[in-house]
Amino acid sequence: MSAYVELAYDYPLLGAFWTVLWIVLWVAWVILLFRVIADIFRDDTLSGWAKAGWLVLTIVLPFLGVFVYILARGRSMGTRERRHLQAQQEAFDQYVRETAGGTGQRSQADELLKLSEIRSRGDITDEEFRRAKEKILH
Repeated sequence: MSAYVELAYDYPLLGAFWTVLWIVLWVAWVILLFRVIADIFRDDTLSGWAKAGWLVLTIVLPFLGVFVYILARGRSMGTRERRHLQAQQEAFDQYVRETAGGTGQRSQADELLKLSEIRSRGDITDEEFRRAKEKILH
């Protein structure tokens, strides 16, 4: 029973600071690694062999591969990220417009077309059509 038990107060404050610092740096490194790998796949200007080469370099020698990639192509990473986000936002906006278009406010032309279809089916009289048309146009 002579085993030494390390208590929380035996761990110095500076040691805790360095541990937290190393954990934060490690998390930042992992985030950077995945951002670089995503950028490799996102870049349309790279050929397939260039993408494979960068990917192999990044996986086999991660520290060297990431730092060389950032030095060589890091300046345009932000531009590619911005383009990707803009395309994503445009796709979302288009989806919202298409989805909301069926239930949103209709134009006068759409309303008049629907009204004339109802009249041609005989569901409303000419007088009802005229009143509804005046209501739409005013």
